[in-house]
Amino acid sequence: MTSAADFVPNRKTLPTLRKAAAGCHGCDLYKDATQTVFGEGPEDARIVMVGEQPGDREDVAGRPFVGPAGALLDRAIEEASLARDDIYLTNVVKHFKFVMRGKRRIHKKPDLEEIRACIPWLDAELARIEPKALVLMGATAAQAILGRSFRVTHHRGEFLDSPLAPLVTATVHPSSDPSVTHRRGATVIVRCFR
Repeated sequence: MTSAADFVPNRKTLPTLRKAAAGCHGCDLYKDATQTVFGEGPEDARIVMVGEQPGDREDVAGRPFVGPAGALLDRAIEEASLARDDIYLTNVVKHFKFVMRGKRRIHKKPDLEEIRACIPWLDAELARIEPKALVLMGATAAQAILGRSFRVTHHRGEFLDSPLAPLVTATVHPSSDPSVTHRRGATVIVRCFR
């Protein structure tokens, strides 16, 4: 397996990164995915929110957080009195990993090698944006950035020391518990700017 590092361009603007990521073969996930789903949002975003990987709808649309989890995330963002257009949304892994069940594509968690192969894209996005707050959504995103021993269940909403941003926190992924995610997500977002 190669790595996305082999595909990251020297000139690291978001448009050049997005264009280069579209041709990434840094792991085998590109073979079954419809397309690369790169991050979306302004280069001067104060907040970057990171999930695990695109889902089925994101894979088809080519945009992050446009499926059911995205709808919950939008509610949390609105509840925090913020605008989605001001936030940069991305995922640790840029291709949809799935298994077929009948005619449906069902999310399958990326393995450690796939995460490691894809992390150079996220590193490049964060280096370019230099956010004030980094919100990691779900265990996969949090562990990819904060280490495999990190537990969202023990540290959700806490601010952590990290060179990646002045404010770094982790919370549940919008798809993990729809009944409470939007409230907890909004609380975490609001706390980033108090």
